[in-house]
Amino acid sequence: MAKILSFPNPVNETSARIVAAGAVLMGIAFVATGNGWILIPLTYGFVARVLSGPTFSPLGRIATQVITPRLKAQHRLVPGPPKRFAQGVGAAFTVTASVLYVVGAIGASQIVIAGLVVAAFLESAFAICLGCIGFGYLMKIGVIPQEVCEECNNFTLRSAQTVSQ
Repeated sequence: MAKILSFPNPVNETSARIVAAGAVLMGIAFVATGNGWILIPLTYGFVARVLSGPTFSPLGRIATQVITPRLKAQHRLVPGPPKRFAQGVGAAFTVTASVLYVVGAIGASQIVIAGLVVAAFLESAFAICLGCIGFGYLMKIGVIPQEVCEECNNFTLRSAQTVSQ
């Protein structure tokens, strides 16, 4: 069970950016239409990725097993714990938006998802992970223990690891 509910470490940044692009597309579709059904796969995806990485996430599986392997590029490996934290932030946004939608606050739900779209767009287009940045600050002030991500603290371990496909 622990293996099933594990998160990859390191994470292929290309796959993370592809997943973020999928979240951007679903988020834009929800903000533009207000169609609550879009929140179901969006919310499920974030919760599934927090719990198990790409294992139970259709978008995560497509990104890691179909799209990324077909890209002929250098893929950078990045620490997993900050990416898992970022998925948790996405889960918090989507669960909040879903609750707001269910209670009839559709406009507020759309605003929450618009914020998620901004963060996911920064990740997908520019590899700027706001959740990862927040994770770093929380480590710096001691909220997240240093042991959670040794690589995050040690710049010598953070050398630009790349993988060829």
